[in-house]
Amino acid sequence: MNDTSIERWGWASIGINILLGLLNLSISIASGSLAVAAETIHNLVDLTASVTVLVGLKISRRRSQAFPYGLYKVENIVSIGMAGLIFFTGYEIVHEAIFAAPRTTMVSLWMLAGVMLSAIIPLAFSYFELKASSRANSPSLAAEAQEYRTHVFSSGAVFAALLGQFFGLNFDRWAALFVAFFILKTGWELLRDGMRVLLDASIDSSTLSQVREIIQNDPAVVQVKTLMGRNSGRYRFLEAEVGLRVNDLEKAHAISQRIEQTIKVTVPYVERVLIHYEPIIPTHLRYAFPLASPDGKLSQHFGEAPYMALITVQLADGIIEKREVMTNPYRQEVKAKGIKVAEWLVSQKVDRVFIKESLQGKGPGYVFAGAGVEMKSSKADTLEGVLEKELARGSQQLSEEK
Repeated sequence: MNDTSIERWGWASIGINILLGLLNLSISIASGSLAVAAETIHNLVDLTASVTVLVGLKISRRRSQAFPYGLYKVENIVSIGMAGLIFFTGYEIVHEAIFAAPRTTMVSLWMLAGVMLSAIIPLAFSYFELKASSRANSPSLAAEAQEYRTHVFSSGAVFAALLGQFFGLNFDRWAALFVAFFILKTGWELLRDGMRVLLDASIDSSTLSQVREIIQNDPAVVQVKTLMGRNSGRYRFLEAEVGLRVNDLEKAHAISQRIEQTIKVTVPYVERVLIHYEPIIPTHLRYAFPLASPDGKLSQHFGEAPYMALITVQLADGIIEKREVMTNPYRQEVKAKGIKVAEWLVSQKVDRVFIKESLQGKGPGYVFAGAGVEMKSSKADTLEGVLEKELARGSQQLSEEK
């Protein structure tokens, strides 16, 4: 939903509040009911709040040198302002219910019908506005929709008071206090949620989990060290520190941009993603060997190899921690089997692939290069022959470093 559509909801809200205010004002004058008078005050406060929301929606889109990150939090300030208006409404109702002089209340059927209508209109409007606020991720629209729902309770209490008066039962003051309870409860919820955003509280855990999964699924990411996020109005700002398997700064920058773009496409209303990246000093290496047979004979071809051996080695001592032989799941593919096999190995977090054919300039080679996976050619015929030389070379390097 664009900002123009959101503004239309703001104008519609102003019209609804004018209609409700005039309706309750006419009933209040005709009946003399304290509860209806309190509800009229409630409508007038809501009208002011609706105008404030519309102003907030317009201001929140502006940028300047003084506010380079935008004025999105104006919407949250508006929500807090609405909470203050709701508290004021509650106070007025409680004050009138306790200290006002006794009144003579007149009730007729048209008044009962009018109060019932004043409950149905905001209930219907809040239903559609709440759905709109969810699509737009707008806290001010959500605040307005929740406020409209208090009218269902308050108008219900007013209706009960007038109906009781119609049958000779006077609990007008109690109905006014009942209205105040729900209004104050809504005000507290709006104040609490608005202050969380202004104090940069974290965004919800489900969104953070979704973002973390997106980052971890990138083939070049070894570790997500930290992930933080905050709301600003209806927009989200995210910051992550990740460990990558690449040492080249240009490649690392391209990977971070890829992750940022994926997050923005997948997660709604993300305004900014900041990825801090650094190379990871590995403690293990995960090798991949295309096999012609499960007994360890190396395949001459990469994509058509019937088996893949995946071996995890500890760098500190060269001990093989894990060995597994897996069936190539894409061997029977007609098109792009090499690319699919490469993507599959990348998803297995492979660090180094041993091949007998060159993949440079080919699809699988680009996949491995983009993920920071090293490709090494070998003339050996068996897995054990390659692995023995590789482990010996690793032990020698380790000894030289010590």
